[in-house]
Amino acid sequence: MSTKVIVVTGATRGLGRALVRRFAAAGHTVAGCGRNAQHVAELAAEYPAPHRFAAVDVRDGVAVAAWAEAVLAAVGPPDLLVNNAALMTAPAPLWEVPAAEFDAVIDVNVKGVANVLRAFLPAMVARKAGVVVNLSSGWGRSTSPEVAAYCASKYAVEGLTLALAQELPRGMAAVPLNPGVIDTDMLRQAWADGAAACPKADRWAERAAPFLLGLGPKDNGRSLSVG
Repeated sequence: MSTKVIVVTGATRGLGRALVRRFAAAGHTVAGCGRNAQHVAELAAEYPAPHRFAAVDVRDGVAVAAWAEAVLAAVGPPDLLVNNAALMTAPAPLWEVPAAEFDAVIDVNVKGVANVLRAFLPAMVARKAGVVVNLSSGWGRSTSPEVAAYCASKYAVEGLTLALAQELPRGMAAVPLNPGVIDTDMLRQAWADGAAACPKADRWAERAAPFLLGLGPKDNGRSLSVG
């Protein structure tokens, strides 16, 4: 398999970091971002150049655009763009979720995805090559009580991605991906008692990384899952 340029948001923790580890080990060049500057510095020390990591909040469109410009100048358009950064609220009935927490989920999970796409897609479209994977959820295709904000955000990711798939030129693909239920910090924050019983992020990435690398134009507009 030829080496690829891969961009991953939310790269410092959970699924993002597990994917970085797998992609880098396979010889691919990874550019990633995260909000915590210390975690980004640790990641950059572990994976030096040609890999690139930056402290970026995907809610900040200006910061995302500057980050994308630097990545594109250094390593070129991504062959694979993975929108992984996400938040969820503590489980609660919708009317008990504070407005600021609801807004944060929508701003990261939906607007953040749009910001990243807006920044990287023009270079990918100009080349008419590349795969976009926007992480969705089982809660982007079904619902449960007390996770309404997260469900709303992931349903939005599904719709946004499937519409994007219809806009891309032939040779590209946009895929909403349900990763399944994984033991991550985000899940532990919401369900500390149940998260430990779920698969670990590294074990998930063993299956997910090659799966993502195998996606191509044939998968455009397909809602997929990694079991």
